[in-house]
Amino acid sequence: MSFDPIEFLETAVETPSTESVTEMRELVRETLEANGETVRIDDAGNLLADKGSGEPRIVLNTHLDTVPPHHPLERTETEIRGRGSCDAKGPLAAILAAFLRTEPETGRLTLALTPDEERESTGAAALELDADGFIVGEPTGLDVCVAARGRFQGTVHLGGRGAHAATPESGVNAISGLKDAIAGLESYDDEHGPATHPRLGAPTLTPTLVSGGEATNRIPSEATLTIDRRSVPPERAPEFFESLQTHLRSVVSEDLTVAVQPAERETPFLEGFETDADAAVSQALVAAGAGEPRTFGAATEAAYFASMAPTVVFGPGVLADEQGPVAHGEREYVPIDAVRQAGAILTDGLETLLVAE
Repeated sequence: MSFDPIEFLETAVETPSTESVTEMRELVRETLEANGETVRIDDAGNLLADKGSGEPRIVLNTHLDTVPPHHPLERTETEIRGRGSCDAKGPLAAILAAFLRTEPETGRLTLALTPDEERESTGAAALELDADGFIVGEPTGLDVCVAARGRFQGTVHLGGRGAHAATPESGVNAISGLKDAIAGLESYDDEHGPATHPRLGAPTLTPTLVSGGEATNRIPSEATLTIDRRSVPPERAPEFFESLQTHLRSVVSEDLTVAVQPAERETPFLEGFETDADAAVSQALVAAGAGEPRTFGAATEAAYFASMAPTVVFGPGVLADEQGPVAHGEREYVPIDAVRQAGAILTDGLETLLVAE
């Protein structure tokens, strides 16, 4: 059975995958099996398939889930539109095309599709693959991305003492303490943060949500800031949260308690990563026609894989264009020609990596 990535992509965009990936995973399974491939689903919901054996082992990865809300399929002469068209069903279509076209003469090609990238990455966190390189499908505009910031989330809890608003001096106002806490977030990197990364630049630390108070006529005893950390190597999440706790304790009034807590999640945070631009998996794609190595603008599951082997991010589509957001946006789209070109680049790159001269 011949595989047309655009026909597959149209079906994939029509297939719901915002709340569950069950239908999407079955679509991929049926497609692969119809083309003679053997598929397995592991306990974490990852879809896996292999070709060849031995070394080197190259892994093609992307995710099956999409963010809500679902936007229906639209097709123009040049574009596929709808939820997931570029993040990441367009990259998935290109990856499947390359996987089905490639017959390794030396080494092994593994397809690993994960179910939960947009939430907590439970599938990717469970993958333990002994590999020599990973190619992660995301919308990079056909550039090879060799580095990305990580993302940590947490909360800063301030505790005061409640009192009647008519006698504010008898209490300790937790909301008033927010000004020092926010100033502390702004000064953190100058005093404790990692050095500016040569590719990724400086990390960011941003307050994104705030809550506090119990009644309109009461001095608030609690206030909470949600924080978003975009990290750069070599920063690790446990050390960051511990260091931020110490820093904020030093700048917030001693009358207030301060507690910095990581967000609860089943899996490790996605940390920043960088792959050597001269790594074989990077150079093979560049030689096949991909754009020169650069950074990727969002945190991805590539962060997990980069600890195992050289990892790059590649695919058709873009996170945003000159008109605004594309991935996760209301006008999400992917150019048809870019999907076909991505499949061709991946196929040629895999030939360099897995087909003997």
